Amino acid sequence: MPDLETVAPPTTPRLRYAGAAVFMQVLLGVIYSWSIFRGPLEQLHGWTRAETIAPYRYSLITFAAGMILAGFWQDRRGPREVASVGGFLLGLGCLLAAWLGDTVSGLVFAYGVVAALGVGFAYVTPIATCIQWFPDKRGTIVGLAVMGFGIGPLLFGPLLEGLIGKDPARLGETIPRTFLVLAALFFVGVIGAAQFYRVPPPGWKPAGWTPPGGRTTGRVDVPAREMLATWQFYVLWAVYFLGTSVGLTAIGEATPLLREMAQTTALMSAGTALGVMATFNGVGRLAWGSVSDRFGRRAAVLGMCVVSIVACLGFLRESSGFLPLLIGLCLAAFAYGGYLALMPSLTADYFGPRHVGANYGLLFSAWGVCGFLAPGYFAGIMDRAKAAGDLAGGYREVYTTLAVLALAGGILSAVVRPPRRT
Repeated sequence: MPDLETVAPPTTPRLRYAGAAVFMQVLLGVIYSWSIFRGPLEQLHGWTRAETIAPYRYSLITFAAGMILAGFWQDRRGPREVASVGGFLLGLGCLLAAWLGDTVSGLVFAYGVVAALGVGFAYVTPIATCIQWFPDKRGTIVGLAVMGFGIGPLLFGPLLEGLIGKDPARLGETIPRTFLVLAALFFVGVIGAAQFYRVPPPGWKPAGWTPPGGRTTGRVDVPAREMLATWQFYVLWAVYFLGTSVGLTAIGEATPLLREMAQTTALMSAGTALGVMATFNGVGRLAWGSVSDRFGRRAAVLGMCVVSIVACLGFLRESSGFLPLLIGLCLAAFAYGGYLALMPSLTADYFGPRHVGANYGLLFSAWGVCGFLAPGYFAGIMDRAKAAGDLAGGYREVYTTLAVLALAGGILSAVVRPPRRT
């Protein structure tokens, strides 16, 4: 039985939960702004690309692990407690990064483990809460909630650039100070937003809404153990892994790529460009979620795969200027954002909303494994290409491979069907 403090009266306006969810997700979106730190860390410590991407890689896998733990926890105790702990860990991780950030291992522990665990704890709670309050608009409302996560760099990109500054002589001072500012922001903002979360009473549904019929598990609540016994879970896991590989790699490499191109053809700063990319990431979540509600989840996933392939082969593979590069990154982010909106909705469609916290946490492990493997693998390719003096060849290899992965994800999404249950 849920904690009584998490149960709200049926008359509570449900839009307040959507508002709190978007606000919290904007703050949690700091995880996508790590590339802002990479150039200054390379300047300050002489680290390689593979070293500066390491905290980001570990943050993604830890984020996913935190999602799994938090999913089971919030299904039992409600969202407020879990989100509050998540905010505390996120702030603590940034505090530790300010003290331990002069080594790669210190940043991996502070930012890549402690802070990222906090993001995972806090991230799952608004998604699960919104799915329970909006069974009539799952794709749209989850897209709206996670849109905040996607557009987080629109806020944090310029903010971090301003806090870190451009003076190499002061980076040893400004980078730790930036982490301290972030810690204060998360302690107040994330923990504060968590206090607004509640779950609806048992049996609640929107006035005038009738659940759709059919033989899918949308009518049946399947616990995690039963879900893991279905082949559909593993196909969805593969679709998630393959589909997000393009976006996660593009986000991790965005600022270094933009800074290199900006040296000759700058239209805007790398931080501003990252904000534009983040806008496409966030809008993609709401747009693809709405498309899925109207035309179906499968049609939306196939559309996202097509956009990813166009981004890789049409713009990023042979990037010849700042604008084509930015267009390619924005298309990749637009398609990528859709996966973060659709996969929670697909989880509820296939396996029911009651256990969506735990079930989606397990499915989200695909995102974490992809985030750990893909950016590091492709960063290694770029380091070797740079050492060989052939960056253009490295870009071609990276984005041709990513286009193939996106195509494979599209094929799998076309064949998967919901489990049949009586």
